[in-house]
Amino acid sequence: MLLDVRDSQLVLVDYQSRLMPAIHEGAQFLANAVRLARMARLMQVPVCGTEQNPAKLGPNDPAVREHCHKTLSKMDFSAVGAGLLDCLRPPVRPTGGNARSLPRHLQKPAAPAAPERGTVVIAGCEAHVCLLQTTLELIEQEVDVWVVTDACGSRTERNRDAAFDRLAGAGAELVTTEMVAFEWLRSAEHPVFRDVQALIK
Repeated sequence: MLLDVRDSQLVLVDYQSRLMPAIHEGAQFLANAVRLARMARLMQVPVCGTEQNPAKLGPNDPAVREHCHKTLSKMDFSAVGAGLLDCLRPPVRPTGGNARSLPRHLQKPAAPAAPERGTVVIAGCEAHVCLLQTTLELIEQEVDVWVVTDACGSRTERNRDAAFDRLAGAGAELVTTEMVAFEWLRSAEHPVFRDVQALIK
């Protein structure tokens, strides 16, 4: 099963200015997160960011924040309780009307709702805390989740790797930034192939 760009959304968890210096190889993980965000924008994939206790840990890195359609502030470690599912699902359009509305033949047809994208590509910090808890709760909600391992970090490698083991056991797909890029593209004839290739190189 390959990622489908038309069914994907990207979630970037807690790449915060005051947190990143403590993350093992944090600069590398942050660079991959920015690549993911730029690729998503090129291919019209919605991007949602989260920030854990931003009053204490600061906002997300500006290069991440600028590519997010929305950024959720949270105190819980999982972003699901902060409204992540609402961010991922298109708004429900009201149906029908009330007794005082115009007769049906005079009403304008309702605009079609945006199609729901059922696959979440996710990366973030710390892998064994906020990323892990967010991903596990998304899986509980029957969301198809793909974790981008080379864009995820923790303060120690051991914690990061333990998170990946647990996530794989729970049903998350583990991928890399390049795997996401080329599965979203599918072909060297894609209109933004050269732009994406330049981001990877």
